[in-house]
Amino acid sequence: MRKSELRQNYLSKQKALSPQDRGVRSAAISEILFETFDLSQIEYLHLFLPIEKFNEINTRLIVEEVWRTHPHIQILVPRVDFSSDDIKSLSFTPDTNLAKNAWHIDEPTHDEFVDAEIVDMVLVPGLCFDSGGHRVGYGKGFYDRFLKRCRADCKKVGLTYFEPVDKIDDTHDGDVRLDIIISPDRMYRSVPPA
Repeated sequence: MRKSELRQNYLSKQKALSPQDRGVRSAAISEILFETFDLSQIEYLHLFLPIEKFNEINTRLIVEEVWRTHPHIQILVPRVDFSSDDIKSLSFTPDTNLAKNAWHIDEPTHDEFVDAEIVDMVLVPGLCFDSGGHRVGYGKGFYDRFLKRCRADCKKVGLTYFEPVDKIDDTHDGDVRLDIIISPDRMYRSVPPA
């Protein structure tokens, strides 16, 4: 199936989740993430803050657990630069003030930017993923451009409410494959194309 069809289907599925179902699935994803990775070697973790109107995964559960159990990790969150269509990383602490951008996404109000090259792990949102680690997002390409600026050894982890599909039919060279996909049921390692 093509990205446009998958985007439409999975955005509808995501928006249809009840608050209770969203909470249960988000908690399961968080639990699997902490079971899967030894975060002791991670210094900089970039993650997205959820877009509430799209029912995105509640990553604040992950943030709170990192702050509680891995205080050495610097959490980074994105700010979208709409003039360049790029994501910039900003530090995020319990004292960070947030404001909503044009897409109603919470972003830090400060300008403490951090270079993408120092990021050790990125948690990437996705409406849908395939078994090869390709993703379907909202179609703007923000994360593909951001991930290309990260180091080759940066762990790229996709988070999704749903199980991966076998194959996204219209992937291209500009798509950045993710290493791991985490759903509420399990962790999947990407299978490189044959």
